[in-house]
Amino acid sequence: MRARFTTLSKVALLSELLNQRVLIMKFNAIVRTDLGKGASRRLRLTDHFPAIVYGGEAAPVAITLKHSDIINQMDKPEFYEGFVLVIDGQEVKVKPQDIQRHVYKPKVEHMDFKRI
Repeated sequence: MRARFTTLSKVALLSELLNQRVLIMKFNAIVRTDLGKGASRRLRLTDHFPAIVYGGEAAPVAITLKHSDIINQMDKPEFYEGFVLVIDGQEVKVKPQDIQRHVYKPKVEHMDFKRI
């Protein structure tokens, strides 16, 4: 015998599943003081990459992120919906706006984040 779900029960089931467990990704970021092409290249040699956070009423902030932390989470759809960056102890909710990748290596060159 096949179970039949009404539209109302499907919606109720879906909302219950969504409310059960919501994971928010959180990454640590460091404010960059050295800016420019040379400084960015040196960062990339140490498994980090440059990024910028902008939007909202606060000023744009240049940051550094650890490459291995980010690249492992980029396969998940939740990554593109938004997450939290911890910048000098302050939590900022952001969404990836632009991602620049290496031409043939599986590496991120630079990311832009928009505050939400």
